Amino acid sequence: MTTSDGFEYWPEPYAVEVDQVDLVNMGQYNVQEAKTRLSELLHMVERGDEVIIARGGRPVAKLVRVDRPLKRTLGFLGPLDVPESAFEPMTGEELAEWERPLI
Repeated sequence: MTTSDGFEYWPEPYAVEVDQVDLVNMGQYNVQEAKTRLSELLHMVERGDEVIIARGGRPVAKLVRVDRPLKRTLGFLGPLDVPESAFEPMTGEELAEWERPLI
């Protein structure tokens, strides 16, 4: 449908007839076909393909590969100058101060 300003639009809900062959060629699958071929679709996604899931010919979801997060290196702050005394047990006075309520 074309409006007076020349724009085309389709009123909701979309009433689209789509040939199944076209869906396969586009990487778009209807819900029932996606449920039936889920394992195959996941293999496609692992290879880097994007898969569109449609309901009644209307795209509603996209399956994409999830990349593994980058490995983080511990010590990202760099070397810290921690005195050896930091690893010694607390004195009774330090322990009492540590356990004092924060009021």
